[in-house]
Amino acid sequence: MHYHEYDDLIANNKKWVAEKLELTPEYFKQLAQGQKPPFLYIGCSDSRMPISSFTQTEPGELFIHRNVANQVSLTDMNLLAVLEYAVEALDVQHIVVCGHYCCGGVEAAYKGTATGVVENWVSPIRDIYMQNRQEIDNMPTEKERLQKLAELNVLAQVKNICTTSVMHRAYKTLKYPTVHGWVLDIENGLIKDLKLPISEWQALGIMP
Repeated sequence: MHYHEYDDLIANNKKWVAEKLELTPEYFKQLAQGQKPPFLYIGCSDSRMPISSFTQTEPGELFIHRNVANQVSLTDMNLLAVLEYAVEALDVQHIVVCGHYCCGGVEAAYKGTATGVVENWVSPIRDIYMQNRQEIDNMPTEKERLQKLAELNVLAQVKNICTTSVMHRAYKTLKYPTVHGWVLDIENGLIKDLKLPISEWQALGIMP
């Protein structure tokens, strides 16, 4: 893989701006007028996960929050602020929680090798593994076990989204975004759209 030098980043920016202006002279003036993205994307901080590249989306389409192993922690004020702003101010139509195969955070949680702050951060994934250990350990290869854990992690984080106070309020207004769970396969670039029991989780948010 080719890695750019620091100066390349600035040069590439100037080249990209010139190309955009050549195609659409008002591109940046239009971009500066404000944002109304239809999607909130919550993904992993992994450097191989620039979701706009994988989905061919433009600036202004995705409101993005990323952290190690795409966690939706109900005590993470950063994420909760992003979620509240996306749902209540931006009126996003979709929320996507996206994990990926070959995730270092998932692997560290599975193997118990994480240390320090990262160990604390991925401990919920370790809990997911322990809760599903028999199913996961029965899979024939470590690769399949890690992939299954990555999928279960996404499911857990989507459920967490549905049980936030932000979504509780949205469900009661009957104007709320659709929530999705994705897993991106780094080895082929394709996104797997997971089947989710959204109606069951949504009920948790509208029960008195």
